[in-house]
Amino acid sequence: MTDARHFLGIEPIGDDLHWQLHVVPELTTPGDFLFGGCGLAAALVALEHASGRPTIWATAQYLSYAPTDAVLDLTVTLAAVGKRITQGRVVGNVGAKEILTVNAAVGTTGSLDTGGVWVTPPEVPPPDECPPRRLPFLNTTSIFDRVELRLAKGRSFEEISTGPGGTGDATSALWARVPGHLEPSAATLAIFGDYVTGGVSQPIGRHVMSRSLDNTLRVVSLEPTEWVLCDIRIQALAGGYGQGVAYLWSQGGSLLATASQSMSVRLWD
Repeated sequence: MTDARHFLGIEPIGDDLHWQLHVVPELTTPGDFLFGGCGLAAALVALEHASGRPTIWATAQYLSYAPTDAVLDLTVTLAAVGKRITQGRVVGNVGAKEILTVNAAVGTTGSLDTGGVWVTPPEVPPPDECPPRRLPFLNTTSIFDRVELRLAKGRSFEEISTGPGGTGDATSALWARVPGHLEPSAATLAIFGDYVTGGVSQPIGRHVMSRSLDNTLRVVSLEPTEWVLCDIRIQALAGGYGQGVAYLWSQGGSLLATASQSMSVRLWD
């Protein structure tokens, strides 16, 4: 089992507040720039290491693109350090251009002895009974070569291409894993949470290209699980902008985190 730091290839430069990420093809979108979830994941690796505390909440604002083979410099600021919670910020640059800004809270477990989870996972087949989710047009190396996806609920790429289109279900679900595989961490979940954008095609029945404007992760609990169920729910699409959320579940049915995104959307027919 490997961890997110080694999966991403991120390393500190000089001290714990300065890190570098080489944007290799396996961390990119098919458009040859850094996959947004990998950018957020890299920031969380750096912030958790610098603070010594696990992630509670984090949000990334995507400002520009980090192209394949670029070097992303990440600078950590521990803005407010408390007894239990640290508020921090990570800024990622390629040269003089700011690519992403991440604001987050990291902290140790509290002493409150009551709580619960008041949402439930969807009823879907287990991963070995679900078909692979593939994008048949891909002929370049990307993040999709390192993350295995299985379609648990919703229409496949081919069904959207050849089907009648029209209004469909705004909910879909994917099983996701890294063969090998990654230990449970906020960084790992940040990668999986970025698949929210892929759910926009489901309710409208047409292929779209969605650019993430932000990516917010809220961690509930971490537990070992080979597969993570991304329970995607698109909330709205209006004026070329969409919003959606994903509940990230373990194979055992535990809620690991929620991920939400706003995105710029255009048709891709």
